[in-house]
Amino acid sequence: MTRSVAVRVPATSANLGPGFDTLGLALSVYDELVVTELPGPGLEISVSGEGAADVPTDASHLVVRAMAYAYEAFGRTMPGVRLEAVNAIPHGRGMGSSGAAVVAGLLAAKGLLAGDVEIGEDALLRLATELEGHPDNVAPALFGGLTIAWVDERGGPQHKKLLVHRGVAPLVFVPQFTMSTSVARGLDPLQVPREDAVFNLSRSALLVAALTQSPDLLLAATEDKLHQAYRAPAMLETDKLVRALRAEGFAAVISGAGPSVLVLADGPGRRLEAAKIAAVTTDTPWDARMLAVDVRGGMVRDHTEGSTATVI
Repeated sequence: MTRSVAVRVPATSANLGPGFDTLGLALSVYDELVVTELPGPGLEISVSGEGAADVPTDASHLVVRAMAYAYEAFGRTMPGVRLEAVNAIPHGRGMGSSGAAVVAGLLAAKGLLAGDVEIGEDALLRLATELEGHPDNVAPALFGGLTIAWVDERGGPQHKKLLVHRGVAPLVFVPQFTMSTSVARGLDPLQVPREDAVFNLSRSALLVAALTQSPDLLLAATEDKLHQAYRAPAMLETDKLVRALRAEGFAAVISGAGPSVLVLADGPGRRLEAAKIAAVTTDTPWDARMLAVDVRGGMVRDHTEGSTATVI
């Protein structure tokens, strides 16, 4: 019988202000796809939703590349597949679309290889980090919640998942314009003053406490001196909105590499106030998305005809 798997992967927001390349949060926006083995070689791709007009429909598609990478890593030959993707994560907006695609491909490979090769959490994180370059987006996409990610010299990429305080209410402002992650990272200096490094160390530690125990500390905990100011000239409207929101007491940061703005509100009701500020602050139309923290991360289940849809 032709095997088929269904995959769902959440959006993510990395950095969260001071936690540069370390902290990430999974959000309740999802890319979903079904991957089905073909009886012979070949590749069939259909994409709807976000990025449908722009993403490639050949072997260079990031999901397919991630699948092929996993098959090769475990010494298996990738079969012909049909990929049907429904994308909801905005592309080029700092919400982890590329990390989600990488994770989706790896989870699809995990599902199709189940019973032959068992791909565990450590292997998934390692492969995803190798493809993405850093683990801050792929860790929450894989595992959900708030993740602290780091690379151990001996053990490779590692993560710690934490549960977010129920009083934290995420709000993401998504603009129509995009921002290249590579361009944003190219604006960061190779060296920073020692006092700025110490500043971010203190805020990163405080942010973990604020997100898990004390949401009232989120404004102070999301201060940053390592990357946001350096990237601001490339996305002036984003910077303007972040400043306006923070001046009114909201814990607003650039989401990932931008240009979306993430607000970590200390209660659902506060998000409406933030949305009103955004509506009158800049000339950019912002799509305000009131989201939840995803606690499960990426999932893959058997989608073969007649199966019981077991999570793999």
